[in-house]
Parts: sequence; C-alpha cells; structure tokens
Amino acid sequence: MSTNRQLRLGPLPKTESVKLTFSCSVTLKAELDRYAALHAQTYGEAVDAATLIPHMLEAFMARDRGFRRVHAKRKTPLASAKSSDVVEAME
Repeated sequence: MSTNRQLRLGPLPKTESVKLTFSCSVTLKAELDRYAALHAQTYGEAVDAATLIPHMLEAFMARDRGFRRVHAKRKTPLASAKSSDVVEAME
C-alpha cells in the first residue's frame, strides 16, 4: 500500500553488494525498524533495516559537502550512477 508521503530515501535500486557487519544501539535499531516499516508502507515493498542501511549511508555520503569537496580535489568519482539515482530520488 502506497501513501502520499515521500520519504527522504526513495525506492531502493538494485545493486551488487558486499557483506559488512556493524553494531548499533538498541535505540538506533528500533528507529531503523520503524523506518523500514514506513518505507515498506510507502513504496509497497517489504524491506528490513539491514537492506536500508547501505542505501542510507550511500545517500548520506553523497550529500556530505566536506566529503564531496575532498573527492572533487582528488578528481575521483564520488559514486556510481546507481548512487546518483538514490540522491535524485531523495531530492
């Protein structure tokens, strides 16, 4: 079921992945679970917090001005075309 709301993190693109493990607080995990539930309700596709985290981090890094500035000076690509799709969906 889709609602009229738009979340900052848009529909998730299909991407290749590498497994990464991290620890977070119980509070953050609960917030991620709530966000995942709202994301699923908004876009009509069930998704869990672990699936959202990489997209959230990628979007965060793409919008970090300091990080982008360093990459611009080094002339290295900020992210793949798939990443720009995430950022565009957020705007």
